[in-house]
Formats: sequence, structure tokens, C-alpha cells
Amino acid sequence: MRILLAEDNRQLNQTLTISLELEGFTVDCCFDGEEAFYYGEQNIYDVILLDRMLPLMDGTEVLTKLRKKGIITPVILITALGSVSDKVTGLDLGADDYLVKPFATEELLARIRCITRRPSALNHDDDILPVSDIVWHMNEDRLTGPSGSCTLSKREAALMETFLRRKNQTLSRSLLLLKVWGPDSDVEEGNLDNYIHFLRRRLQGVGSSLQIRTIRGIGYCLQDKPVK
Repeated sequence: MRILLAEDNRQLNQTLTISLELEGFTVDCCFDGEEAFYYGEQNIYDVILLDRMLPLMDGTEVLTKLRKKGIITPVILITALGSVSDKVTGLDLGADDYLVKPFATEELLARIRCITRRPSALNHDDDILPVSDIVWHMNEDRLTGPSGSCTLSKREAALMETFLRRKNQTLSRSLLLLKVWGPDSDVEEGNLDNYIHFLRRRLQGVGSSLQIRTIRGIGYCLQDKPVK
């Protein structure tokens, strides 16, 4: 899961980044509102942690501009402003949650789990994502299917989870590169093709009916194999 952290306090930014990465998240961090908006509008994040008082562009302005562009990524506003009116304003602007400083890391993690939980999940284990005939164990980077299970590398895991959370959606090559390798990476597109090949073998290896189809000129789509 990829998280954008926009926090201008460098010590807090570093502390939160380390804590989130230890929990298995991929974190892109920035320190001002203009950067936060630039990264946020790429639409590659599962969650945005947005400080309300940022230099160059206030967090509420970043949030407003993202929502106007149709970016629906869950946003948690993080701020020292904790009055009821401050919370109401933030939520009315489109924030999904509001966390007042100082806060415990455990509470932040719980709120991230809460806003990313999928209503369609077949169980209440936040670390398990069932899709069609497979189960993705997020904390273990492990895939279980009808005929076995396998553990994926970190890069394979990030790509697999991206597909599983967007089943039946056509994902462009540029989105997959941004989502898995990040906006500042100079990775070659051929690497994506290699990893798609790896994932196809993984799905076959566990006996899944899911397949990653190539959508010519656009990208890829995870779908159930058609019934013959």
C-alpha cells in the first residue's frame, strides 16, 4: 500500500515515515503544499496524510483542489487545530478523517486501516484480501490459491496488490509504474513487462482462474478467465 505523507515538520515527517515503513507501507513524503498537490494529483496513493498547515499551499487548499480534480483518495488531515469547528471544516472540505496532534502512532495506523477497509471483504481480518479464488495475505506478501500458495518479492507484492484492489479495471502502464516504483523513479518500462510475466506465473502456480490481460496500447487488466 502506497501512502503520501505531507508534513513540513522534518523530524515528525521522518519519524512517521519510519513507523509506516516498518508496518510494510511504501511512503512518499513531501514538505509543502505545492509538492503535496503535485504528488496527490498523480492518483497513485491508497491514503494521503495531509498536514493542515503547510508552507506554499495550505493543506485545506490542497484537499479542495484534489477533490475538484476528482481525486477520491482517502485523506486524513493531521493538525494541531483541534476545535470542533476546525474538524467540521476539514471534513466538509472532503477529508475522510481528522487526527489532532500529538497522537500515538497506533491510533494513526488504526485510522489508516479503518478508511482503507473494503466493505466487500469476506472476513474481518485487516491483513487479508480475498479476490475471486485467491486470498492475498498483505502482511506476509503471500498469495494463496486453489492449489497452493507462494510468497512474492516486495515489488511483485506491490504490483499484485494494485491489481487485486482494482480487479476488472484497465490500468495504464504509466499508472502502474507510478504506483509501484513511485513518481521519482527512472525505472525502464521493460521492468514492468518482466514483473507482469512473474505475476502471471504466480497466479498459474497457485491454480487461480485470474489472469492479467494485456490491453494493447493502454496497459493491463486483472480478470477472471472466461468459462469455456
